[in-house]
Amino acid sequence: MDDEFNMKDPNDYNVRAVERALQILGCFDDQHPERGVSEIAEEVDLHKATAHRIVTTLVNFGFLERGEDGQKYRLGLELADLGFKVVRRMDLRREALPIMKQLVQQWGETCDLSIFDQERVFYVEVLRGSYALTIAAAVGQRLPAHCTANGKLFLAHLSPAELDVILSRPLASYTKKTITSPDELRKQLENIRDQGYATDYEEFEVGVCAVSAPIYNRQGKIIAAIGGPSPVSRMTPERILEIAGAFKNAAQEISRRLGWKA
Repeated sequence: MDDEFNMKDPNDYNVRAVERALQILGCFDDQHPERGVSEIAEEVDLHKATAHRIVTTLVNFGFLERGEDGQKYRLGLELADLGFKVVRRMDLRREALPIMKQLVQQWGETCDLSIFDQERVFYVEVLRGSYALTIAAAVGQRLPAHCTANGKLFLAHLSPAELDVILSRPLASYTKKTITSPDELRKQLENIRDQGYATDYEEFEVGVCAVSAPIYNRQGKIIAAIGGPSPVSRMTPERILEIAGAFKNAAQEISRRLGWKA
């Protein structure tokens, strides 16, 4: 009997109703944070009545909620709760937190931990600095990759083919210092690979500078980044180099705890 189960395609065990519910949840993204039932039905190729029943069930369980206008739906907080349960159990976060706390104590600046997800920076932990004026992303927030220190660090470690796909699309401009030229960004990514850390000087937000260093897994693949955003008023060239060195050393220590060997 066990052999029979092992030989079957795992997809043969999919429950159709569950599959449809997951498809509905998956049709929401940054470009479509809210959708109406008709739009959902069209997106996942379902009859409107079927889509409505599944959407209503997801709302009842907190996985979807009604938007401000009462006509459209968006992802519910129950999903965030499940997501954070995953984040909390990650070895990465457990190993990184003590070292992140040391960085905050040493420099007084915010320290964040992020991963690369869906071509954007996703923040899984943020420890606020001790200064009265601090800069910090929010846990669960997603930011663009091409104009943030953490993001450029991830881009610098992509394969040429993966990077080509991202740079084939227009690079949005957020400030006058945002790099929107693919060729110019490629040159900066080469420098990031050489120096082992990345910086962002008012490229995403005016008045904000950030430093970031890579965290590697046992196989030597980048899996996360620790970053330190700060007001530009505190980030002199000398201080940027000092913090970059400290974050680079800290990231290497986290990497070693995760099994990486230089």
